[in-house]
Amino acid sequence: MILNSMETLLRNGERSEILGALSAALNRSDEAPFWRQKSLPFCEAVLSVLIPLREEHLLFDPEGNPHAELIPALFIRWCDLFSLKTLAFTLSISNREGKLIRTKLSAEFCNTYQPIDLEILGKYLSGYSVNLENEMVDFPITNYNLHIGMTSLITKILEGKV
Repeated sequence: MILNSMETLLRNGERSEILGALSAALNRSDEAPFWRQKSLPFCEAVLSVLIPLREEHLLFDPEGNPHAELIPALFIRWCDLFSLKTLAFTLSISNREGKLIRTKLSAEFCNTYQPIDLEILGKYLSGYSVNLENEMVDFPITNYNLHIGMTSLITKILEGKV
């Protein structure tokens, strides 16, 4: 039941609806409060860019392959901290150039790109020591490991196991 509603929400729902459903699932989970407190802002940061991409029909995966819909598997792929950092830089450059870059979407679609607000994602990433000035600078491995834990919890929710 949760899987179907979360999948439907990811495909069509507003960010607030998706976050509300995730929050309810987190509150029902038997996970430590630490994980619940960390996971919702993480999901908000990811959704802050994926929902606008979904609305523009410009979804893609970390390898740049096009996707027609925002489904749990695609959401989870972007939960990887390195991938999320790469997405932030891709969208930042795309915002400056006025077209979506680094994807395998056809130029016809990339040229319809509308700039995406990166404030929520930027604040989130900088809070985890992700350098937003130089893409080549690494972040602490402990932050990466923390995100693996959050991704595991989010995956359980999206698979209906929480």
